[in-house]
Amino acid sequence: MAKPCIFCSILAGELPCAQVYRDKDVLVIMDKYPINPGHTLVIPTKHYDTLLDMPQAEVGKLYASVPGIAKAVVAAVGADGFNVGQNNGIAANQIVPHVHVHIVPRFIDDSPDGKWPARRVPTAEELQKMAQKIKGKIPTARAK
Repeated sequence: MAKPCIFCSILAGELPCAQVYRDKDVLVIMDKYPINPGHTLVIPTKHYDTLLDMPQAEVGKLYASVPGIAKAVVAAVGADGFNVGQNNGIAANQIVPHVHVHIVPRFIDDSPDGKWPARRVPTAEELQKMAQKIKGKIPTARAK
């Protein structure tokens, strides 16, 4: 029996998350193990294991949402920049086999040695507060 998809379970309301935004095409949630405060995940509402499994139009819908969410994340946390990442397959360090895009806020002093900052595990309350902070920066036209 295949292991259930954690993101599909979140999308179905079976598991909790710190939700930032949702529409018919994407769900945006806080990463449970953020690289930096404000690290979010943009997840298509339809299940695809990897980007190569997605129809081109669905990829377009997913990535069309990324700039607005990234702008809200940067504004909410006062970041100096951000990374956008998307892993495909175990060899690429894809942990959850459901396409998702990482938006990772970056700060001038967060990696003096050039390596990624260490992940930390915030409380559910901290994640919810951050989700609300980012949600407040999403333009009202996108925050249905």
